This record gives sequence, structure tokens and C-alpha cells, in this order.
Amino acid sequence: MLIDIRPKLRADRLNHSPNGDDTGRQSVGVVLFQLGGPDSPEAIEPFLYNLFSDPEIIDYPFARLARPTLARLIASRRAKRVQEHYARIGGRSPIRHLTEQQAAALEKELRKTMDARCFVAMRYWKPSTADAVRQIQARPFHQLVLLPLYPQYSKTTTGSSLNEWCRWFSDTPSGRSEARVISEFHTHPLYIDAVVEKINLGLERFLAPGEPRADDVHLLFSAHGVPLKEIERGDPYQQQIESTMRLVVERGHWPNPHGLCFQSRVGPGKWLTPSLEASLHRLAAQGVMRVLVIPISFVTDHVETLYEIDIEARALAGTLGIRQFEVMPALNDCPTFVRALADLVRNAVGCDESKV
Repeated sequence: MLIDIRPKLRADRLNHSPNGDDTGRQSVGVVLFQLGGPDSPEAIEPFLYNLFSDPEIIDYPFARLARPTLARLIASRRAKRVQEHYARIGGRSPIRHLTEQQAAALEKELRKTMDARCFVAMRYWKPSTADAVRQIQARPFHQLVLLPLYPQYSKTTTGSSLNEWCRWFSDTPSGRSEARVISEFHTHPLYIDAVVEKINLGLERFLAPGEPRADDVHLLFSAHGVPLKEIERGDPYQQQIESTMRLVVERGHWPNPHGLCFQSRVGPGKWLTPSLEASLHRLAAQGVMRVLVIPISFVTDHVETLYEIDIEARALAGTLGIRQFEVMPALNDCPTFVRALADLVRNAVGCDESKV
């Protein structure tokens, strides 16, 4: 989905040069938005504070007044347990490194056809949205593309990142530029192809020598959960997750059984179900012996894939009697996924690669 945000915010109000690179191509700035993650044990509590300070995460009557105190309390209480999780995956999140790899690969791909620069804006840690704004202000662009790295739209992810962009970008100098938002890409053919490729790699782990297929492996798609109230308010996230799963299964042509679950619930409210844990219990009770978990809403490895699935859920599966438990490799800088992102950007700025 492509949205022109110029009427809504002054995101197009940038100074710009009349020329692009030395080939005459117009300059394009691409901002990749991601969640972010702590880059050291000391960063965990302030990262959590930023997360729970987000009005898209904690919202209720008069929340603006109570939110800072509540966020500080939640972050303090959760920090020790979360530190243990990060300690198991190396003490920090790899999401910045992996996102910067994606940005570098995307920039390289785009520069085949345009004068492009890619920037990273993390919602809850560094480099922050404010950091990305300052970098863009330092170099003018003809066109600006905002690309949240969340394939499926939710106000809690894409919406939150774009709202943060609005808060920082509204005071930029006046000028002209075309700012475009790619708000979701959950059905993009190359994105679907990239997920299929990664699932096939995951299925290879189940093959014995000389075994051509592993049809008994249950494909368990796992998406980050959102509060049920958001879905009831019209958030399209669940529907888009289901659409992605359906397209992936159709493209993959696997005879394997499959299902969808949700993970990473926070707080006491009702969230999307079934949970990852409940799904593993159900599969074990049905006698399923082999499971491949597919983190369908994540395009980079993070604590949700590396700890919640590959460590915590793996341990649970073992205790339940599931004989083989594997996790689909994350997309990260998969060339097919990078080509998907490049295609989204080119379409946003009206660049027909076939005519270059």
C-alpha cells in the first residue's frame, strides 16, 4: 500500500538541490523504520522505558499524565528478566546490525538505477528517528520514501514509527520534495518468494540422506501478537498476517499441515490467539513429532526469534515430546527480500527499471 503523506504532515518540506548525481538522476532518500533493540546490557532498561512510553503501546484515559511513571515502573520490573533473555543471545540485540546490512544491500541495489541513500530509524533505540531526520536534513533529496520494515500494517508498529516521524519531521525547513509512505507489503510477490525460499531452507534440516521431502513436518507460522482491542478497532494486522500465510503456502506448494499462532504478549489484556505455547501443546497432544516455526512477521532476527522461539519455545517442545524443532532462518539481507524492497521503492518514486 502506497500513501502520499504530504497532505497529512509536512514530511515533504525539505530543502533540495535541482540536480541528483553526476549522471543527472534525481536523488532519493529512503528511510527504513524498525523497532530497535538494546545494544548492551545497560541499554535494556532505557530501551524498555522508551517502548512502554509509546502512546500506541500504552493508551487509556489520562494516560499522557501517568505514562512516564508507569513506563518507568514497568521497565524497572521487567529489566532483570529481559536481561537474562538477552544474555542468552549474546548480551545485546542484533537488530541494528542486521537492519544496517539490509540498508546497505538496498542502497547498492537501488543505485543501479537511481541516486539513492538509505537511512535507518529505530523506534525505541539507536539510531533514533531524530538521528535519521538530522542525517536527511544534512543532505537534500528530490524524493523521500518512508519504508517501515513491517510487512503487515499495525498501528502498534508501522503506525507508531510513522507517528514518531511526524513528531520529529514537522519542524524541518520549508522546501519541496515528494514524500511517499510504503505502509505495508504483505502480498508483494518478491517478499512472498523470499519467505518461501527461507521455508525451503528450514525444511532441508528435516531431510535424512536420500529423503526428497519432509511432508510430515508441521509448518507453524508465528507472528508478533497485538492486543485484541486493536483488531476490534479495525487494525488490519491479523487479516494481513493471514493473507501472507495463505499466499506463502500457495506459492510453496507444500503438502505439509500448517497453522498460525502469535507470540510476545505483554501485559494482562486480551491478545491475539492462539499463543505459540498453546499451539505447541496442541500439536504435541496430536502426536506431531516434527515442527518448523516460521516467524512470519519478522524480517530480521531479534530477541523474539533468537530467544522466544529458538530457545524458550524449543525447550518447551522438547519437554512436550516433539522430536525435532526447527526455526525458519530470518530474511535479514536475503537477496530476494532486498529486491522486494528495491521494487517497492522504485514503484514509489515512479522508476521503471526496464527503461533504465
